[in-house]
Amino acid sequence: MTVEDCIKIIKPRMGEKRFIHSVNVSAEAVRLSQKYGANAEKAAIAGMLHDVTKETPLEEQLQIIKDNGIILSNVQKSAPKLWHAISGYIYIKTILGINDTEILDAVRYHTTGRENMSLLEKVVFVADFIGAERDYDGVEKMRKKAEKGLEEAMLFGTSFSIKDLLGRNLTVDPNTVALYNELVLNK
Repeated sequence: MTVEDCIKIIKPRMGEKRFIHSVNVSAEAVRLSQKYGANAEKAAIAGMLHDVTKETPLEEQLQIIKDNGIILSNVQKSAPKLWHAISGYIYIKTILGINDTEILDAVRYHTTGRENMSLLEKVVFVADFIGAERDYDGVEKMRKKAEKGLEEAMLFGTSFSIKDLLGRNLTVDPNTVALYNELVLNK
């Protein structure tokens, strides 16, 4: 599958804003992969496809997840914003026929992160935070950290996400907590 194939797949599945985001994440993932030594072609594809089901209705995402035998934890059930990473992983594996574990895992964990992430997973995780259209408070600091090192950027991004979730009294996925702890312990 090529990046052009990915564009043909995602463009009709999402609005213009999400499409631009996906293109930007793909470009940033390529740049980061070249900087840190990940496979640029896989980074481009994973970046382009990371939000492939983000605008799919939640009921459909849940059905995709259930139909593929995945049982959501109570934390996952309480956080529908996380479902697109799981349903997207399933979609690109079962519908698009992508069997590359690195690409699949980069899509699956681009939102929560997890302990022991591969280099490609880290690249896509960070690229999603710093794509060109991102303009949240703290994005420039995140971009500077990404230039220093993926782990430094990941710690900043994970801390940012956890603080945001705690501030809104929302659950924190155990994978995110595990990633945060790993990053702090390996500092």
